[in-house]
Amino acid sequence: MTSIPKVTLNNGVEIPQLGFGVFQVPDRETAAAVTAALRAGYRSIDTAAIYGNEAGVGRALAETGLPREELFVTTKVWNTDQGYDSTLKAFDASLAKLGLDHVDLYLIHWPAPRRGLYLDTWRAIERLVADGRVRAAGVSNFQPAHLRRLLEHGSLVPAVNQIELHPGLQQAELRALHAELGIATEAWSPLAQGAVLGDDAIVSIARRHGRSPAQVVLRWHLQLGTIVIPKSVTPARIQENIDVFDFTLADDELAAIAALDRGLRTGPDPDALN
Repeated sequence: MTSIPKVTLNNGVEIPQLGFGVFQVPDRETAAAVTAALRAGYRSIDTAAIYGNEAGVGRALAETGLPREELFVTTKVWNTDQGYDSTLKAFDASLAKLGLDHVDLYLIHWPAPRRGLYLDTWRAIERLVADGRVRAAGVSNFQPAHLRRLLEHGSLVPAVNQIELHPGLQQAELRALHAELGIATEAWSPLAQGAVLGDDAIVSIARRHGRSPAQVVLRWHLQLGTIVIPKSVTPARIQENIDVFDFTLADDELAAIAALDRGLRTGPDPDALN
């Protein structure tokens, strides 16, 4: 079974660098997908209230037989639940669906700046950390201005900012700010929903290593130091995505992938979604 390296977050909590995402996985299929991932060696599972599959994740976790301390579970508060009291209520609902007494990482899913509530939401998450129900507090899709406002008014520095990140959208400015502030970068849509897998540079590198284009892109993320959460419901693909720790990309290959940045978003603009 693959041994996955861990990243130490700014509060000392360790997160596996490669995890398993369940975005767009129907709840009825989620337990089987998560079970396959756990059998393959994944120990970090990333879900969200809006995905509608926290219960499916919970069923898989309940049946796995693995000790809770070996698992790392992330979920997120949705935009319409932002605000202090409503975040605490939403967290209780997520925890009940997951069947857990705590989560390892709780994220504000989007800044939703026009709602103007993410500071109140952050205060609620800080309380959940203080109460021991959340091990690490983080955000998702926060831009530099959102992060700076949070740091100005909050008492905790986010442990993680989970952002859209892949060869077509490399977010260099945001990643540099993360490094400056001690915030770990976590990539969602790490394969750009397949949109970068046909790029000539990636295909060429894959052939050179005898790997799939997806494995090359995941390896690129890992060598950047990014935490990455690929998603699949296919057992063979789930296994393929974790088999990325026994080869290394050379400097010229990393440079070729760096040249693919083209501002390609597969998801919404964080300043526009509310």
